[in-house]
Amino acid sequence: MQTGNINVKTENIFPVIKKFLYSDHEIFLRELISNAVDATQKIKTLATLGKTDSELGDLTIEVKVNKDDKTIRVIDHGIGMSAEEVDKYINQIAFSGAEDFLSKYKGQDAANIIGHFGLGFYSSFMVADRVDILTKSHTDAKAVKWSCDGSTEFTMEEIDKSERGTEIVLHISDDAQEFLEENKIVGLLNKYCRFLPIPIRCGNKTEWRKPEPKPMDENAENKDEKQEEPKEEAVQVPRIINDTDPIWQKAPSSLTDEDYKKFYHELYPMNFEDPMFQIHLNVDYPFNLTGVLYFPKVKNQLDLKKNRVQLYCNQVYITDELEGIIPEFMTLLHGVIDSPDIPLNVSRSYLQSDSNVKKISTYISKKVAEKLESMFKENREDFEKKWDELKVFLQYGSLTDEKFYDKIKDFYLLKNTDGKYYTIEEYRNLVSAMQTNKDDMVILLYAANTDEQHLYIQAAKEKGYDVLLMDGFLDAHAINMLEQKNEKMRFTRVDADVIEKLIEKKDEVSPSKLSDEQQKNLKEFFDKDIDKSKYTVMVESLSETDLPVIITQNEFMRRFKDMEKVSGQQGMYGGFEHYNIVVNGNHPLASRILEETDDEKRGKLVQQMIDLALLSQNILTGEKLSEFVKRSYEIL
Repeated sequence: MQTGNINVKTENIFPVIKKFLYSDHEIFLRELISNAVDATQKIKTLATLGKTDSELGDLTIEVKVNKDDKTIRVIDHGIGMSAEEVDKYINQIAFSGAEDFLSKYKGQDAANIIGHFGLGFYSSFMVADRVDILTKSHTDAKAVKWSCDGSTEFTMEEIDKSERGTEIVLHISDDAQEFLEENKIVGLLNKYCRFLPIPIRCGNKTEWRKPEPKPMDENAENKDEKQEEPKEEAVQVPRIINDTDPIWQKAPSSLTDEDYKKFYHELYPMNFEDPMFQIHLNVDYPFNLTGVLYFPKVKNQLDLKKNRVQLYCNQVYITDELEGIIPEFMTLLHGVIDSPDIPLNVSRSYLQSDSNVKKISTYISKKVAEKLESMFKENREDFEKKWDELKVFLQYGSLTDEKFYDKIKDFYLLKNTDGKYYTIEEYRNLVSAMQTNKDDMVILLYAANTDEQHLYIQAAKEKGYDVLLMDGFLDAHAINMLEQKNEKMRFTRVDADVIEKLIEKKDEVSPSKLSDEQQKNLKEFFDKDIDKSKYTVMVESLSETDLPVIITQNEFMRRFKDMEKVSGQQGMYGGFEHYNIVVNGNHPLASRILEETDDEKRGKLVQQMIDLALLSQNILTGEKLSEFVKRSYEIL
C-alpha cells in the first residue's frame, strides 16, 4: 500500500479546498458527472483514432444513492486511470487531466472535454467525509483504489476490478445528509446534466405499459373466443436523465417550427404559450457558440424575467445569470447558449469578463438584429402583427445599447390610434405637413390610453392631426430616446395642453371675446374652491366649439413621473400630481358665469364644470365624486 501527501502546486494554491472551493455545495455533482463525461469522451476519441484495444460497450454513467451506507457513487466506463495517472491528476491539485489530454491530441476529435482547472473532483469534499476512487485504465495497468478523508493525506493500493472505468464513492458527511435523498439527486441531475452527451442513469422510474398479449393456446377449446385487452401494468425501467442530442446541436435545416416549440416547452414547462419565433445560433469562428434564443410573448412586466436564458458549456449547465455574457436586453429572452469559449472561474459559478465575452455579446446582438430585419423585409404584415409584443425587447435594447438602436432604427415601428404601423421615417413624412410647429419641430402627438383620452384624441383628429398610441410600460423611456436620436422631432401627449397649443403655428392666434378684466374675474371664480397645490387655473381663448373646461398636465412632468413609475422609484415627480384647469373664455358658458349675479348658482355651475372636466380624466374620486353625483341630480 502506498501512503503519501497530496502535492498542492504552489502556483495553484486555493485558500480553502474542502468547504469553500465552490459557492454552492450542490455543484459537486455537476463536477463529478462532468469528469465522468470527460473520461467517456476520451475513450470514444481513442477508439475512433484506433489508439485503444478496449471495446467501448455500454457507456452509460450511473449515479447510485445508498441511504443505508450513506454513500453516493458515480460510475463511468470511460478511459480510467493507472496508479501513475491517479498520482498525477488527483494527488497534484490543479494539474488538469483534460488539459493534458487536449494538449496531447491537439487538432484531433477531442474538443468535447469539459475540465479546465483540475479541481472539480475536490468539490466532493464539500459533502463527504471520505472519498474513494476505484479505477481501472483502458491499458493493461493494474486497477487501484485511492482514498482520502479530506486532509492532505491519502492511501492508494492495487485492487481487483474487471471493468474499465472509474467509480467515485462519496461517504456523505453528517451535515450533508440531504444529498442522500434520491429525489434530491435526480433534481440536481435534471438541473445540471439534462443535456450532457453521454447517457446518465439514476435509479429506476415507474412507467405504465400494456403487457404483450399472450400467444393463443392451440389446444384451447374456445379458439374463437375474443381475448381480453391486457390492462396496463406498472413497470420499473431505468431512469435516464438526459437528452444526449439537444436541439441546439442539430443543423437548423433539419428542424421544424414544431421541433423548436417542443424544445421551448421542455425548457419552460410552466410557460403554456408558444414563443413568437426563435433564432438558431451556430458559429465556430472566431469563437465557438451554439444555441437557440426565443422571443416569448410578454403580457406584462412580471413576465420579463420569469424564465431566463440558460448558459451551458459543452452541454453542462452553468448558470442562468447571464449579465455580462449577453447584452442586457437579451436577458429578457428565453432559450439556451452553449459555448466552451466563455471563460469560467474555478467554480464555474461566476463568469469572467474578457474580450471573448464581448465578442460573443456583440455577435448575439448582431444576429438578433439581422433576424428581425429579415422578418420585416420578407413579411412586413406578419412583422406588424408581432410588433406589439416585440416592442418591449427592441425598446429595452435601444435604451441599454446605443449600437443596437442603430441596427434596428429602420424597422422600429410606431402605431397610431387607428391601428396602422409606420417606420419612424414614414411617420415623419406622413404628419410633417400638418404637425410642424412654428419652430420647424415635427410634433408627434400620442395617447397612452384611447378610452381615457378619447376626447383629446377626437379633438386632435378634428384638427387634422394624427395620434400615436404609446401604451407600453417602456414607452415613457422610449419617447425620450427617440427624441434624442431624431432631430427636429418631439413627442407630446394629446392631453398635455389645449388643442390650439399642442402644435403652435405662426399664423394661428385665436382672438378673445373677453376683455382682460373679464378674464381676470373668470379666473377668480374658478380659483375660489380648488386645491391650489394641485391645480392651476388658466383662461385661454379657444374655439367656441371646444369644451368649456379642459384638464391638462405638463408633458415634461408627467413623462418623468411615468419613467419613475416604470423603474420602481419614488422620486421628485412620483409624489407630485399637478394639473392645469384650462377655462375656455370663448365658450358661451364663460359668458354665462360672468353674467350670473347669484353667487351660489355661479359657484355650483363653476364646480360642475370643473368636476365634469376632472371626471373625463378619471381624476374625480371618493367624496368629490359623490358630491358631483348629488349636485347633478339637484341641477336636473
